Amino acid sequence: MEIKAVKFRTGGFYSQPFVFGGEEGPEKFDSKVRYRGSLQNYLIDTGDEVILVDTGLPAGTPEEVPDETSLLYTGKDICSYMEAFAGLGYKPEQVTKILLTHKHGDHSGELRAFPNAEIFVNEEEVSADELQGIGNIVPVSFTDGAYYNFPESQKIVDGIYLIRAKGHTNGNSLVIAENDGLFYMFEGDITYVDEALYENKLSIVYDDQQAARETLDMVREFVSEHKTVYMGTHTPQGYENLEAKRVMDLDDPVPTILAEVDFTDAKASGKYVCSICGYVYDPAEHDGTEFEDLPDYWKCPRCKQGKEKFNKA
Repeated sequence: MEIKAVKFRTGGFYSQPFVFGGEEGPEKFDSKVRYRGSLQNYLIDTGDEVILVDTGLPAGTPEEVPDETSLLYTGKDICSYMEAFAGLGYKPEQVTKILLTHKHGDHSGELRAFPNAEIFVNEEEVSADELQGIGNIVPVSFTDGAYYNFPESQKIVDGIYLIRAKGHTNGNSLVIAENDGLFYMFEGDITYVDEALYENKLSIVYDDQQAARETLDMVREFVSEHKTVYMGTHTPQGYENLEAKRVMDLDDPVPTILAEVDFTDAKASGKYVCSICGYVYDPAEHDGTEFEDLPDYWKCPRCKQGKEKFNKA
C-alpha cells in the first residue's frame, strides 16, 4: 500500500480563536497566534485499487485575500486539485473508489472528475447540495459494527475503513487505513491543526457541538492506544506526519511552527469566498449587493457559516 498527499494550496493560516474556541469561545484565545495552514487530500494505492480520500476544491475557486482580522486563510494555489492529482502519475479513470469525509467544497469539489469511481458517502450527507447530480454515490449506513472504540464503521476493502465521526457536519466521517503495523487516520476537519488535537480543543465550526466533542474524545482515545499517523486536510502537519510516518504522541507534542503571514501582496476582486466550504459570493449574482452591505445575520448559503468566515477573493 502506498499513501500520497495531493497538495494544492500552501501558506495559509488558522488563528487560535478559530481552532481552539469551539467550547470556551473564541474571545478566550489570542487572535495573533496563527498556526500554519494548507490544503491537501490523500490517495491510497493498494496495488489493486486507487482510492481517494476527498477531492479538493473545484477548479477556478479564487484565492482569498486575508487581512489582520481574518480568522483563517486557506492559502495560495500551488496548482488545481486535478493538476496535483495528475502530478502523482495517475489518470482519473484509474480511480476506483472515493471516500468522502464530508460535503464541504474543499473536500468534494472534483467528485465529478472521476467517472469510474464509486463515491462512498455517509448516508446523512447524500442530500447535500454539493452532491446533487452525481450518479455514482454509494450511501454508507455503517453496518459493520464497531472499529475498536468507534461504534460505527464500514469496511471498504481489506485494511481500509470508513467511520462515522459526526460533529463538524452531521454526516462527517473519517478514514483509517492499516499498513505495516501503523494506523493511518485521514480526518476532515475534526481538527484543523494538530495543536487542537494535542490541546483537546474544538474549532468553532460544527453542526453539532456535543457530537463534535464525542468524536474528538474518541479520536484522542484511539491515537493514545494505537500507533497512529494523523493526517489532516488543512495543515502541512498532515503530509509531514505522512512523509515521516510520525506516530501521534499526545504526551509529546511536535513543536509548533507558527505561520508567517504577508497581508500586503494581493489585490481584491470585489468577490468574497467562504473559507469553510469555498462558496464564492459575487455581487454581480446578487443584484449588485456588496458583501459589506449584507446584514450581520447573513449566512453562507452552502455551509451556513457567518460572514466572519469569509475573506476577500
